[in-house]
Amino acid sequence: MAKREVFQLTQSQKMMVFILSMSLYGLSNMFTELIPSLQIGPVELSVEYFAFIPLTLCILFHPLYAAIGASLGEIIFGELMLGQFGGIGEIEKFITFSLGMYIAGILVRNPLNRMQVGMAVMSGLVVHHLLGMIVDIGKVWVGVEEFEAVKGLAESIIVIEGVAFLNDLLFSGILFALLPTLYLVPRLYGKIEPLLGMKPRNKDDRYTMKEVITPRFVVIGIVLSATAIIAEFLSETEFSFGEWEPDFMEMFGDWFIWIVIAVAAVIACITIVLMARKNKTQRSKLDNVA
Repeated sequence: MAKREVFQLTQSQKMMVFILSMSLYGLSNMFTELIPSLQIGPVELSVEYFAFIPLTLCILFHPLYAAIGASLGEIIFGELMLGQFGGIGEIEKFITFSLGMYIAGILVRNPLNRMQVGMAVMSGLVVHHLLGMIVDIGKVWVGVEEFEAVKGLAESIIVIEGVAFLNDLLFSGILFALLPTLYLVPRLYGKIEPLLGMKPRNKDDRYTMKEVITPRFVVIGIVLSATAIIAEFLSETEFSFGEWEPDFMEMFGDWFIWIVIAVAAVIACITIVLMARKNKTQRSKLDNVA
């Protein structure tokens, strides 16, 4: 049996992936703020995220650094720089989203296999939204948040959160996560990595589910999920802290969001240029040696 080649990135490459994911996903979050929602009876259809960006980066590059970078980018560009940071309550969103993206990334062993990519994407989204739904239901049951019934739906928190879960999964999840990822990953695989000075993941490796979802991974996932739930519960009580809501938007107007978009775009462009320049330098050194 041939020895498997381990996919590894250098520390500088991991940092580049982290910054690229942070800036690109942060940039996309700015545009979702500008897209209006559509109300159809009791159901509100809205673009929650462009999750195909972190999903593609998690699958092609490094799942952990891309996932954490995307979550941090949402906090920095979508929360802090717009003056709507929720304090300790943001921990829940950070953990659940990072966990979902990371799971999607590690489940893909062959980026050219669309079936595998599709199943991984939906698995990651289910983890993210399911944990969020459990937290919201738990807050009402425990009593740290009041129940707000939705006109036209049965007055049950499970029904309401279930409808919201299906809406996020089937609307935003399919249109702005699954379909773009299925299109981008096979087309970018093997082409974008060399341009950025990185080696593509080995598509010939085959791992069993037991090798991917280890007991250690399960334990860490449970601990992180519990931490997310506790943090969100605390955010609804008198122990909530860290909230930061300055009046940026009121002082400067809605055009201030374009400044945040410009900052995220500049960071993303600089990161891409540096990665490409580093790759060019490495190729020049190899050519000189040859």
